Amino acid sequence: MKVDRVVVVDWSAAGVPTRGKDSIWLGIAAEGSLIAENPATRTDAATRLEAIVAEALARGERLLIAADFAFGAPVGLTRGLTGRDEALALWAWLSDRITDTAANGTNYRAVAAEMNGAFTGDGPFWGDGRRERTPGLPRLKPALPPGLDEHRMAERAGQQAGSRPKAVWQLAGAGAVGAQTLTGIPVLHRLRRAGVAVWPFEDIRDAPVVIAEAYLSLLPAEVRALTDRGMVRDEAEVRAFAEALLRLSDGDGLARLMATDALPASAVLEGWYLGAGDAVALRGAQTAALVPPRLRDDCFAMPQGVAWIPVDTALDRLRSGLAVVTGAEGIALSRAGGRVLAEDVVAGRSNPPVANAAVDGYGFAHAALGTGVQHLPLVAGRAAAGVPFAHRVPAGRAIRILTGAALPDGVDTVVLEEDCATDGAQVAFDGPVKPRANTRAAGEDVVAGAKILSAGHILRAPDLALLAAVGVRSVSVRRRLRVGVLSTGDEIVTRDAAPHQIYDANRPMLLALVAGWGCEAVDLGHVGDDADALRLMLDVATVSGDGVDAILTSGGASAGDEDHVSRLLAAEANLSSWRIAMKPGRPLALATWHGVPVFGLPGNPVAALVCALVFARPACLMLAGAGWREAEGFFVPAGFAKRKKAGRREYLRARMVEGRAEVFASEGSGRISGLSWATGLVELPDGAIEVAPGDPVRFLPFDAFGVG
Repeated sequence: MKVDRVVVVDWSAAGVPTRGKDSIWLGIAAEGSLIAENPATRTDAATRLEAIVAEALARGERLLIAADFAFGAPVGLTRGLTGRDEALALWAWLSDRITDTAANGTNYRAVAAEMNGAFTGDGPFWGDGRRERTPGLPRLKPALPPGLDEHRMAERAGQQAGSRPKAVWQLAGAGAVGAQTLTGIPVLHRLRRAGVAVWPFEDIRDAPVVIAEAYLSLLPAEVRALTDRGMVRDEAEVRAFAEALLRLSDGDGLARLMATDALPASAVLEGWYLGAGDAVALRGAQTAALVPPRLRDDCFAMPQGVAWIPVDTALDRLRSGLAVVTGAEGIALSRAGGRVLAEDVVAGRSNPPVANAAVDGYGFAHAALGTGVQHLPLVAGRAAAGVPFAHRVPAGRAIRILTGAALPDGVDTVVLEEDCATDGAQVAFDGPVKPRANTRAAGEDVVAGAKILSAGHILRAPDLALLAAVGVRSVSVRRRLRVGVLSTGDEIVTRDAAPHQIYDANRPMLLALVAGWGCEAVDLGHVGDDADALRLMLDVATVSGDGVDAILTSGGASAGDEDHVSRLLAAEANLSSWRIAMKPGRPLALATWHGVPVFGLPGNPVAALVCALVFARPACLMLAGAGWREAEGFFVPAGFAKRKKAGRREYLRARMVEGRAEVFASEGSGRISGLSWATGLVELPDGAIEVAPGDPVRFLPFDAFGVG
């Protein structure tokens, strides 16, 4: 069974609108896309599901909706309430009785009490969690009426396989699912129409839309991997489950999971959740999905005979060997700042959605105007932003209208309030007035369905405003690139340095740089000049379950006796040692370790910074899905004089002073204070050049490199 899209629903019976933990989550997976949405109310969620179903039917897609609540109850409940042994008869019965307000007000407790009244004793439903008791609904677990079991066969199968599903009878307390069942079934019942089938109650073979039951606790390891990174558990569950089901559908895994011939006969009366008693297929599908893509081992190889490499040649060569290594995930718009879009975004609605007034004033039909001074009778009422006028404004009459108000039917032009006189019964103003004056046309900014942002775009605060304005609530973004930073060398210490030792300046600098690029900076610490320790650190950083996607090392990248980074990478990782024709810099060691790119930066902090900005930054953005982005500079008058020989590109620490670029007093690569003094770099070309004060030079502000 191949599906184009999977929607996993984690339901909530909360009595007030709520988001985040213990609320409604929708995990939506399609090829190349995985997003999560968090509607605040059941009404919002129902509206969203209706739209998804309608869209799938209109596009001819195959859609699977998997909801995390019971689709039925143990045999006997439906017969006792409806007189029929049909699970969908219970759906209709509940849909006729359960009510839900737009603010999450619900009567499910009263309906549960009504169901209890159909049987002898106090149950089966229990768990009235409110202070004000619901008559007929006990707070504590009662004895079950004759003929009703504690669990469905699905729960029993899950218990035998190690799961601990709750009984549908429990409405409150830790892990209770009964309230979600009572409030969720009516929503799914209203999705049923031609082309929609409910598994396992109906034949799903030719149904474009299939609704099935899920139990989201079947993927504990996969969910834990997401929650360990700070994700809300409910969101992690819908993401993991949606991706697993989509991947299963690529082969025969989903079809086998939904084969009804292997189910007990009671499943068509009680319901059955996907993977009940057999979660192995689900876990296997998701585990495979968690393996990140890797680069080829020889992607940094240079052609034979290349010695000194010009900066532009090195950048082109580096770019050609890189590819995106981060997968996609969906996040709420509120958390999307700084993230890289994984797919194009289209406007959910136009901006403005309807024609509206651009000023406070009076609106009317322009065709009814004459020449000279105009006197128009006013209709009763007004139009305001968020409070539209519900009636048509007759030709020849006007209406009071405020900025942002939707233009009422019959109004196409607005005259500014300051240009009018009124006695409350009519309005007077001088003509002529241009047609459509002081109005905004629907969609004049953005048209619904238009592409507004492209994949690879790094979302900024203004982008979030645009997305929110056109109704986008969540976006598919690239997972943050995890970049490890490692310092090397016996001379490096972090505290109590002796005269022959130096403090580790590179690691805090590089970690801050990486974070400024929108990546997740991972501190790998420090290793001495020990090849075995270095090998172990690289193995742990790249092979572990939460391994990094790229590594920046500093020190040991040249060809000296203690340059263990370059020696180890050359022996075991297809090192390509690039000698860049630049100052500061020169040695740049590039390799892949278990498919993870390693950038061996110079140990000198000035050279490490420049090489990181010029080479590591565009490379990391490329790996993260943002495309290759070199810093944009601009020409300014020089505030210094310098004569430079041909052969190397030079980067001078610089800052802008009164419109001119001044450079640091010393070019010595050991002068770290110059990095803090500078606000950017002056880039001098490869060839010979003599700079005099006032000559144009290219200034690259640190801001252009993502340095805050």
